[in-house]
Amino acid sequence: MNYQKVEFTISAANASQFARDGIPQIAFAGKSNVGKSSVINRVLQRKKMAYVGNSPGKTIHINYFLVDDTAYLVDLPGYGYAKVSQSEKARWAKLMEDYFASGLITLGILIVDARHAPTGNDVTMARWFQDSGCPFVVVANKLDKLKKREIHPNLETIRTTLSLSDDTLLLPFSAEKGTGREELIARIEAAAASSQETKD
Repeated sequence: MNYQKVEFTISAANASQFARDGIPQIAFAGKSNVGKSSVINRVLQRKKMAYVGNSPGKTIHINYFLVDDTAYLVDLPGYGYAKVSQSEKARWAKLMEDYFASGLITLGILIVDARHAPTGNDVTMARWFQDSGCPFVVVANKLDKLKKREIHPNLETIRTTLSLSDDTLLLPFSAEKGTGREELIARIEAAAASSQETKD
């Protein structure tokens, strides 16, 4: 896939606006301050394709980025941010539930903070991916903030807290340094290719 050929195509505020054109959808989820936009930007090797805000909670719709006319990178609203109204939280929850129930996800990518144990919201999101039946990868971002001796125990904590199966990839990642990018891209491209073969 040519990651230089990318365009923002849809900002879906409700289920009627989801892309349903058969193009594989790679869905990125994560809490509001985990660096989700930075991970997407690192994958695309772009600085500002996905919005990076100084204050979390800026992604309020489901945003689609079409890469090389081959796959969508789908930026889901960040969760767990306190400074929004209850009605807005309820709207986000409904949007996410509709998307997970749509059967449109080709590959899920759950981004967590490598420095900390996953939150309750992270656990819920992992369950949503598991229950949707789609394959998913957990990306442990902010690896560059850890000392070397902290990496293995932190990854073990993440795997245990999220109840990940042995065959679920837990990928150490740094959006800052680019660590893990090649492996994540390999997973994205394999999922997109497999999805297209299934349709063909």
